[in-house]
Amino acid sequence: MTTPGKLTTELRDKAFRWIADDVEDGTRAELQQVLANAMGGAPGAVEDLVDRMAGPLEFGTAGLRGPVRAGPNGMNTAVVTRTTAGVATWLTASGHAGRTVVVGRDARHGSAAFATAAAEVLAAAGFAVRVLPGPLPTPVLAFAVSELGAAAGIQITASHNPPQDNGYKLYDETGAQIVPPADHAIEAAIKAAPAAISVPRQPVPPAPSDDVLDAYLAKVAALPVGTSRDLRVAATALHGVGADVLTKALHRAGFTDVHLVGEQSEPDPDFPTVSFPNPEEPGATDLLLALASSVEADLAIALDPDADRCAIGVREPGGTWRMLRGDETGVLLGAHILSTVVSSEGQDPLVATTIVSSSMLGEVAKAAGARYAETLTGFKWLVRAGEGLVFAYEEALGLCVNPDFVRDKDGIAAAVAACDLAATLKAAGRSPLDSLDELSARHGVHLTDQVSLRVTDLRVRAKLMARLRAEPPAALAGTAVSAEDLLPDADVLRLSGGGLRVVIRPSGTEPKLKSYLQVVEPVAGDLSAARTTARERLAALRADLEALLSD
Repeated sequence: MTTPGKLTTELRDKAFRWIADDVEDGTRAELQQVLANAMGGAPGAVEDLVDRMAGPLEFGTAGLRGPVRAGPNGMNTAVVTRTTAGVATWLTASGHAGRTVVVGRDARHGSAAFATAAAEVLAAAGFAVRVLPGPLPTPVLAFAVSELGAAAGIQITASHNPPQDNGYKLYDETGAQIVPPADHAIEAAIKAAPAAISVPRQPVPPAPSDDVLDAYLAKVAALPVGTSRDLRVAATALHGVGADVLTKALHRAGFTDVHLVGEQSEPDPDFPTVSFPNPEEPGATDLLLALASSVEADLAIALDPDADRCAIGVREPGGTWRMLRGDETGVLLGAHILSTVVSSEGQDPLVATTIVSSSMLGEVAKAAGARYAETLTGFKWLVRAGEGLVFAYEEALGLCVNPDFVRDKDGIAAAVAACDLAATLKAAGRSPLDSLDELSARHGVHLTDQVSLRVTDLRVRAKLMARLRAEPPAALAGTAVSAEDLLPDADVLRLSGGGLRVVIRPSGTEPKLKSYLQVVEPVAGDLSAARTTARERLAALRADLEALLSD
């Protein structure tokens, strides 16, 4: 056991072994300096070393994600090398020896080196490796797995995490992210893998062409069902890899009046114009909305850095711009897609969302005569919701409008579908907000919100969940609620009753306890009055929940 500020022999020797087994001069020197600082008694150095050596990074159903730094508890070439050795072992044991594996990457710090390492380990293990040309959106990698009939796909990305992070996302032969028990089998294989320096690597030639990207763009360009293309679009890639692919996709689909936020169009791993590269974060889309206003756009589009998420901005009647919530965009696109497929002969369409998203999509599906499903959070579950899936979304800006060729969220395809919807509405003299009003009038006002409690000690989070399970509240916002515990399927507690719903769960990627709030208010005649009542109830619900979590 290491006491704060004291370097133990065990910790020192563990660090020496990792340094000796590292495969990169830079990270070897980095950890040597951290160790030297710890041995010299520099303030905070032992704690830094403890944290770096506390790994390995856990390989979950989202793969790996962590800070780019030396040591087993970071993203570095040694960790990627051993991880890929474990993946190769798992693939071979699963009967996929020698098959194709696709490797892609974003433009974050370390992504190029990590993708090269993964490809070379797989090649040395006997797999036919296809490396995508340069940094590309994550949905292109998901598409490539199915397009090439590959056994698996690896994307080096940390999506919309802070600049210091990177990650490793794994797709199985279906083109979807892996699910248990595959993650446990892979984690066991990683633990059994040799030291990074002992893992064989073999150079991989570059891809011969951009044929995979061209095939992806051709399918995305065919998504629009409307005939109107009169639409001015403002868009941003938030310094990620989506600008070029988004522009090409929109142009091929016929939407050529596209204006990009210039300061955010080129990939930049430091994300200099945003404090957090996530379209959901306050301030992240300020430049986009300013551009949309200045060019008098009809629609604003924000991608996250790896372009698998898409946020939509609209102009309100007073002329100001705002970003739609993920639930608003999800219901709009879901209704749009259902309107085009339900009447098709032989169709029995299914739409899906998660247990923490708005339930309005279920009402829309019922009215359209379509099937509806709710899953646990994560697209690894959504794309497995059932046969006939035509649309899926989650409230955190994840949208899948094209499950027949990308079995994951796809910000590029969602942007094209959103333009199709907006252009169709514009041709009829209407707007996305008009469509939202009509959906609310028909199915009730559905308002959602989120309360996140950040913790420094994960034991606090566990204690809170245990207390809420043992003593759930009998009422919230003056309304009686009952508790439903989703254990053992998921660490989730659901409180509901009288048009209120709260879903509480620990975050799988951040040290947070997340609570998802929903209020449903029927519309008797006056939509504005129903919205006012719903806002008041949502505010009361939020206040009660915040008090409950702070006790």
